[in-house]
Amino acid sequence: MTAIPAVQPTGARRGRQAANRRFRRPEDAPRWERPALATVLAVATLLYSWGIGHAALHPFYGAAIRSMAGSWRAFFFGGLDAGGSISIDKLPGAFWPDAVSVWLFGPHTWAAALPQVVEGVLTVWLLHRIVRAWAGPFAALIAALALTVTPVTVALNRATIPDTTLTLLLVAAAGALQKAVRTERLLPLITCGIWVGLAFQAKMLQAWLVLPVFAAVYQLGAPRAPLKRALRLLLGGAVALAVSCFWILIAWATPAAHRPYLDGTSDNNPFALVFGYNGLSRFSSDSTAFGAVAGTAASRTTGNTGWDMLINDTVGPQVAWFLPLAVLATVLGVARRAGRPRTDLTRTGFLIWGGWLAVHTVVFSVSNGNHAYYTAVIAPALAALAGGGLALFRSEYEAKYEGELEPGDKPKQEPRNAQEPEPGYEQETWYQLGWDPRYDPDPRDEPEQEAEPAAEHAATGRRHLTLPAAIALTAAWALVLDWPTRFVSWLLPVAVMLALCGVVGLWSRGPRTSPRMVHAALAAGIAATLVVPAGWAVSGLDPLYAGATASPMAGPVGKSYSEHPHHAPRRRGLDRPSTRDAALLDYLTTHRHGEKYLLAAQAAYTAEPLLRAKSEPILVMGGFTGSTPFPTAQQLGSLVTAHQLRYALLTTERPTTPATTWVKSHCTRIRPTAYGLRTDGSFTLYDCAPQR
Repeated sequence: MTAIPAVQPTGARRGRQAANRRFRRPEDAPRWERPALATVLAVATLLYSWGIGHAALHPFYGAAIRSMAGSWRAFFFGGLDAGGSISIDKLPGAFWPDAVSVWLFGPHTWAAALPQVVEGVLTVWLLHRIVRAWAGPFAALIAALALTVTPVTVALNRATIPDTTLTLLLVAAAGALQKAVRTERLLPLITCGIWVGLAFQAKMLQAWLVLPVFAAVYQLGAPRAPLKRALRLLLGGAVALAVSCFWILIAWATPAAHRPYLDGTSDNNPFALVFGYNGLSRFSSDSTAFGAVAGTAASRTTGNTGWDMLINDTVGPQVAWFLPLAVLATVLGVARRAGRPRTDLTRTGFLIWGGWLAVHTVVFSVSNGNHAYYTAVIAPALAALAGGGLALFRSEYEAKYEGELEPGDKPKQEPRNAQEPEPGYEQETWYQLGWDPRYDPDPRDEPEQEAEPAAEHAATGRRHLTLPAAIALTAAWALVLDWPTRFVSWLLPVAVMLALCGVVGLWSRGPRTSPRMVHAALAAGIAATLVVPAGWAVSGLDPLYAGATASPMAGPVGKSYSEHPHHAPRRRGLDRPSTRDAALLDYLTTHRHGEKYLLAAQAAYTAEPLLRAKSEPILVMGGFTGSTPFPTAQQLGSLVTAHQLRYALLTTERPTTPATTWVKSHCTRIRPTAYGLRTDGSFTLYDCAPQR
């Protein structure tokens, strides 16, 4: 029987086949890949969700989340109280998922923290997918592991702080950019702009830090003519700007009487909130620039600044475990691709993540002060570079020993799978890193790459030592970071032994060495780089080593641990008032007779525990810092006269304002015994009802 010749696919059909290959699981994918990824995601879920019922609920944001869950006005504008009298001092986008969760499941601490857990696990999964498309399954697994056990990541994903949302959205943006460079399509670039714009809703100007890096990488590495690349960049930037500013423009166009007063501003202007209070004031000696109110110690931490910020005794153990490896990977990853085509994908990946790391490092170094958890945004870059770097070094290591045979040995002839590239193509470094047809087009459908330079090929023999050297460097750096506290000193011998096994095993490889022995040595070396940061990360599950609720971090560092070195401070979640707060709320509710506001509280510090315990309209005088000029003394008097407000609660912990002066001169102090307390400490309750 005569065989019928196969019909050769046309160009369009080949394009469709290449697209289909990008999205199906390759038959030759490693068997360990899916079980390994599932294990990493399970570990991440466990670390981020353990004891979620007692999560580190940020006092200020936790109060806003409960209020936003009970009022559409408070939800959209980020109202601190259910009445929407004043907003939080950030954009509300990062807290919308938390408010929806509380609205669905009720005022529980675990409900407020659940979206953070989901976002953290999604970030690990998404980073794995992005790194796999760039550097292969081995690099993707290392990146996912490194991100999962980064201590600041664990601490932050167990709290209610915007940086978790910011990190997830920026990682998604990096993945879209990578796809735009690889596929030459416009839609991924537009998607990148959308993700950056949404990240702006979470953390404002910090989301824009990646834009110069993304623009430079696209202009340098994307196909097509320079002018067309520039025009596409302008379009993507316009999308990012439009999505970033949509809330600001809506708030600006809404009359002040129909929205909360914007906290952190002296003129109730959303642009002052974003570009002043949360922007220029962090880099200027004048903290009141551009309509911003002055910051406080709670909003402007000190100490974490300067060029050594990432490696100091507090911040270093939170995030810097893979910093030397990431720097080494970036430098060598770019340098060793010299002479490659401008569109080289391997170099593009190192530029994306290396630029991300460099820009954030510079900005953190020159700002006025940073909470340690701010650095969580660079954890994905460090993890991706660690994975991509080790994969590159491993490919160079394997290239050294490929083909080395003892005299008289015959090379093994392996049958070539039909889905493998043409002979010779597998020598490309990026294929050795793990090409995946699920994400990348068939190489036979792409323009042919230039041949590897002869000098680079000759230097491969000297590069095989980079892999054991990188492992030794990373393990040694872990000892340096842990040394000031010796917090996990019991793990240090384990790390040293694993590193020795890995380095010696890789260094002493010979032609007769079993592949299993090489794999075991590599696994031991990788474990040596992960074991010490994992010890710090797990410590965050203990409230004693989890930092303050307003500044989560892992280990025996930070102000919270120094003030409570032997016991963790008590955490108050949603719907869990203290005895004092319960007595005060009961008194206020009993003596309330139709007033709109339950009371007026001096600064958020005074109102936070009451708002977390019960969703009620509370007039927060002075906002987060206590210095925001709202309400004025005249507005306060008008509310009292109109019987919309009766009680006021003042504190000695915040500065005196015209409004608090009015309360002291027009209202009557209530003895604490009236609501079941012997003393009210730093708080004083006043009755402002007109005397009859």
